[in-house]
Amino acid sequence: MSKVKVVNLVKKFDKTIAVDGISFDVRDGEFIILLGPSGCGKTTTLRCIAGLETPDEGEIYIDDRLVNDLPPKDRDVAMVFQSYALYPHMTVYGNLAFPLKMRKYPKDEIKKRVMEVAKLLRIEELLDRKPKQLSGGQQQRVALGRALVRNPKVWLMDEPLSNLDAKLRVYMRAELKKLQRDLGITTIYVTHDQAEAMAMADRIAVMNKGKILQYSEPHAVYEKPANLFVAGFIGSPPMNFIKASIVEKDSRIILDAGFFQYELERELGEVVKREASGSEVVIGFRPEHMILSKERGASSIFQADVYVVEPMGSNIIVDLKAGEYLLKAVTPPTVEIPPPGQKVWVGFPLERLHVFDAKTEKALI
Repeated sequence: MSKVKVVNLVKKFDKTIAVDGISFDVRDGEFIILLGPSGCGKTTTLRCIAGLETPDEGEIYIDDRLVNDLPPKDRDVAMVFQSYALYPHMTVYGNLAFPLKMRKYPKDEIKKRVMEVAKLLRIEELLDRKPKQLSGGQQQRVALGRALVRNPKVWLMDEPLSNLDAKLRVYMRAELKKLQRDLGITTIYVTHDQAEAMAMADRIAVMNKGKILQYSEPHAVYEKPANLFVAGFIGSPPMNFIKASIVEKDSRIILDAGFFQYELERELGEVVKREASGSEVVIGFRPEHMILSKERGASSIFQADVYVVEPMGSNIIVDLKAGEYLLKAVTPPTVEIPPPGQKVWVGFPLERLHVFDAKTEKALI
């Protein structure tokens, strides 16, 4: 069993709080991803778990053992860095064997383990080469192999795919996910790429400004974002947001955005009214959930001007100007879109509507 538990972790650099009291757990064999923009504290969190940074507060447990005071070599974790950090003067074999030599494994055992890992990662033919003779994808496999060769309890990865080109990155994320599944290694992975996180993770911890804002399965982070930041960070193109006010008319609860009014079902309206800190809210709806039509239909809510049309092959991204807002919609290529400058009706299903508190940014529905 290999579990990780982080409790109230704080890390400061001078007066800057890089990690601000975060807590999370990782189950045995789980693949979790720390996701967020640059500077949100995800890499610092990973380095604290590895023992490369010393926390100012909080506890880190690996298999229920407090490891705060243990040096990195005694934590039984292996880290894969963004730069791969291969030794340029060593062959691939030498790089793979190095962690075992440092732990004084017998030569026969070292050779056996290196050959097993090389076969697993399909790099047997590269063992005599130096890192400079390898492609980016091959270097990445060697870095993974060096982390695997001593069978660590926990795999820590800091953006290991970011140096690869787009096509290879998509291929390698599938390979890496399959490898992790097959080996069952508990893995904590850092990335700023939300597509990578959605495709690979069992659970995602969305971070910003040193805090974890949501820790859930990928579908929950996408379908039920906990707050405005998560809603805007997950999704491509990102969620559309429109400011609105809560208005009551004849026992009806209406969201008034100025250029349109949207009546909520009574039960949902009562939830919004009760949970909101005031009368101001933010309406959110995803581009792929928008319904565009040339004529007004049952689902139509407001009109917008077609601003730009971006054909993407499998779909079309339509930029719309509505009031003061520039909105994005995603439609299949079969939908007839008026040319730029003309108007189109816009709707979205009630079950896809998100409402956030304008002050606290917390999700209300």
